[in-house]
Amino acid sequence: MNSDARIASSKVPEVTLVFWIIKIAATTLGETGGDTVTMTLSWGYLAGTALFLGVLVVLVASQILVKKFHPFLYWATIVASTTFGTTMADFADRSLGIGYLGGSLVLLASLIAVLGLWYWSLGSISVDNVNTPTAEIFYWAAITFSQTLGTALGDWMADSAGLGYEGGAVIFAAGLAILAAAYCWTNVSRVTLFWSAFILTRPLGATIGDFLDKPVNHGGLALSRPLASAVIAAFIVACLLLLPQRAGQHPGQPEAVSRLTS
Repeated sequence: MNSDARIASSKVPEVTLVFWIIKIAATTLGETGGDTVTMTLSWGYLAGTALFLGVLVVLVASQILVKKFHPFLYWATIVASTTFGTTMADFADRSLGIGYLGGSLVLLASLIAVLGLWYWSLGSISVDNVNTPTAEIFYWAAITFSQTLGTALGDWMADSAGLGYEGGAVIFAAGLAILAAAYCWTNVSRVTLFWSAFILTRPLGATIGDFLDKPVNHGGLALSRPLASAVIAAFIVACLLLLPQRAGQHPGQPEAVSRLTS
């Protein structure tokens, strides 16, 4: 296959341990950042959702327009999606009265529908194939639904199920450990494992964020939301500067073909 026939690298990062570390930090920032705007600054859930939706739309459009993977742009878009997910889930669950369980079920159905339509349209939902505008639109729609689902699921486990923030975090961390074990020692579909892990990292970050900033009488540490958000954001920036990321390889590229067939 000549170079002109090779398909370009994905516009999302290679999925490594660093990817998951930054992802969990980003989801925690989404929780504390969303709460900063809706609660600390008293914007309310509707105004906060509108604000972060606008930011998300701009960043997704920028992500689609650029020609290659840009770590800071990619992770800014992830943070925007998880912050929007926080405020959107809170607005639906609390202001609209859908409830945590109801919201989780609606969002799960929406996510499954997006993934199904993506697979039906392009024949794959692998993140290695996110290198066309159509695939990117599906990718970011799935990302946003998964982030919103994670928020609702985290709140349901912590509040309605009575596990508290620490208990919820332990449950979701255990779920991620099981997925990691399946990745290392089974032949379960890597695509299935990726999306399962992506969903579970969101409620893990949500419960950690809530534990940091919620009042003590609600089971939290009552830390300053803006300060916690600034510290987490600084950690993410440090990771991006000190632990450079590269674009994920498309299966059509020589390196990826070698890896998949070895």
